[in-house]
Amino acid sequence: MGRIIAIANQKGGVGKTTTSINLAACLAEKGKRVLAVDMDPQGNLTSGLGIDKNSLDKTIYHAMCGEINIGECMIVRPFEKKIDLSIVPANRDLAGAEVELISTDDPQHILKGILKSIRKQFDFIIIDCPPALGMLTINSMTAADTVLVPIQCEFFALDGLSQLIYTIDLIKKKLNRNLEIEGVVFTMYDARTNLSQEVVDNVKNNLDQFIYKTVIPRNVRLAEAPSFGLPINLYDGRSAGAEGYRKLADEVIKNRLFAD
Repeated sequence: MGRIIAIANQKGGVGKTTTSINLAACLAEKGKRVLAVDMDPQGNLTSGLGIDKNSLDKTIYHAMCGEINIGECMIVRPFEKKIDLSIVPANRDLAGAEVELISTDDPQHILKGILKSIRKQFDFIIIDCPPALGMLTINSMTAADTVLVPIQCEFFALDGLSQLIYTIDLIKKKLNRNLEIEGVVFTMYDARTNLSQEVVDNVKNNLDQFIYKTVIPRNVRLAEAPSFGLPINLYDGRSAGAEGYRKLADEVIKNRLFAD
């Protein structure tokens, strides 16, 4: 049965969607069957994987409202000849779900119920959460096995992290007793500055969570790739960004939470 990983941090600009796109693609490159689910109304994962979000008639929003089943909005293997990666897209329609879900029965478990029907088809399901701790993020964490937290290597890296961890703990107690923190991954690391290393050291000293050894570098090719609708391993497989996410994928596959 596939592992479901929610990529979450309510702080914007930390590389959350970049990590969702490229971790999913690098897992697929390694022979895993992967589904990427866009739960952010901004739809950046969708457009970053080459899909015109504004032209979509069926998205995760319609599945969550019960209008369709998830297979009807799934875009199966758009990079078919290269990697086994499928996508459940989103666009701004999803913003309405925050309000609409409140009036439904058991609103926190809607995504979990949707993914249950297809979970066995994939080795990994990667959920890109919105940069807020609202109903969409709660649904994502309730559906997930683990939460992976990207942290940008900048001065305010720890800001808001305690609130995120509190929310994860609360969801574990109230909604999903099996939820665990997958780990923390540092993004946008700039080896030319002392600040990046200072942030890494500070977080390691003050955060009682598992931290992945892989550090994702600040990389021009990584920043360019979404505008071409490609994950970094298909856009420039030799770049430092591609190598970083390949190493992260290796670590995720071998995560100690799932060791035999």
